[in-house]
Amino acid sequence: MSTAGKLPGFHQISRDDGLFQERVHDTYKARRKLPEPTICPQCGAVFHEGRWQWGSANADAHRETCPACHRTHDHFPAGFLTLQGVFFFAHREEIMHLVHNVEKRERAEHPLKRIMAVEEEDNATLVTTTDIHLARGIGEALHHAYQGDLEFHYSPQEYLLRVRWAR
Repeated sequence: MSTAGKLPGFHQISRDDGLFQERVHDTYKARRKLPEPTICPQCGAVFHEGRWQWGSANADAHRETCPACHRTHDHFPAGFLTLQGVFFFAHREEIMHLVHNVEKRERAEHPLKRIMAVEEEDNATLVTTTDIHLARGIGEALHHAYQGDLEFHYSPQEYLLRVRWAR
C-alpha cells in the first residue's frame, strides 16, 4: 500500500494547521440555490434555511439527491482514512466502535457527513467518507484516544483528504 504523501498533487498538512481552506469548490455541492424545502429521495435529508439537515418536508417538496447520496452513488469519496498497525488489529473492534460513534455523532447534526464504506486491505482497513472534515475528525478522535501516528494529506486541486492513523 503506497502512502498518500507519495501521490502527485497531495501535500501533507499538520494537525496544527487548523481547518484548511478549500482551494477549489466541491463539485458535488449545488451550483445553484435549491428551492426550499428540498428533500433527498434516498436518505430523507431536507435542504432548509440554506443547508441540508434532518427534518420533515411537505409531500409537494422539491426532490433532489443530496451531495452525500450523490457521492455514495458515484463511489467517489471525499475522505480516505487508512487504519493500520499491530495495535489497531489487536483492538480493531473497539477502534471501529469509536470510528462509527464519531460518524453517528457528526451525522446527527450534519447529514452530509457519512461513512461510505469500510474495506479490508492488505494490512490495513480503509474507511471512506462523503466529507473531508469527517475523515479528519475521526483521525483526530483516534489520535486523542489512542495516540499513535496521524498524517493528513490534502489535495489542493481536488476536494480530497487522505488520513493515515497507525499504531
